[in-house]
Amino acid sequence: MGFVVVFIAFFPFANKIYALLASPLLSKLPAGGQMIATAVTTPFFVPMKVAMMAAFIVSLPHTMYQVWAFVAPGLYVHEKKFMIPMILASCTLFLLGMAFAYFLVFPVVFGFIVGAAPAGVAVMTDIGNYLDFVMTLFFAFGLAFQVPIAVVMIVRFGWVTIAQLKEARGYVVVGAFVIGAIFTPPDIISQFMLAVPMWLLYELGIVVASLSKKAPERTILPPT
Repeated sequence: MGFVVVFIAFFPFANKIYALLASPLLSKLPAGGQMIATAVTTPFFVPMKVAMMAAFIVSLPHTMYQVWAFVAPGLYVHEKKFMIPMILASCTLFLLGMAFAYFLVFPVVFGFIVGAAPAGVAVMTDIGNYLDFVMTLFFAFGLAFQVPIAVVMIVRFGWVTIAQLKEARGYVVVGAFVIGAIFTPPDIISQFMLAVPMWLLYELGIVVASLSKKAPERTILPPT
């Protein structure tokens, strides 16, 4: 219900929201450059999808509250104390990942793509393809910023120890660069902009997990 209400409010401004999403690419195009729509229905459906995405993000706190209200009665008190900050941190980090991609990564990526175009080639991206591309990067960076949450959770559940996480640091760095190579264009700068934050967030997760590590429970003997 919350999502539907926000989407209805955003729908009249769908074109303006799409223009805001497209501004990182449009700002890098040469003077007079523009985007194109190759399908008949694309000019209508693509802005609508962007409005839906914006509505999902804005209504996310309400949605998460509804999920929490459904799950919370079945949890113990100590589980609630642990899960509430994890949920809030997860949502915040996902939004920070999207903001990082929009404000820092997109200008670099689109500057590289436009600059790499051969002479005489006009860069005119289809708006549908552009939406798919930025959604992929949003999702990749949003998930990359979940690394601290994953680290804290696996330590909390006892699946790994802090020492094992430190020993796996080298594999994590290599894996981060592999993921960066898969989800970003073939330029070293954008790959670094995904891989390095993942590695730093992994280190942050180790620090947070070390500080919040559950103390061993004391054994209470029965009265004699």
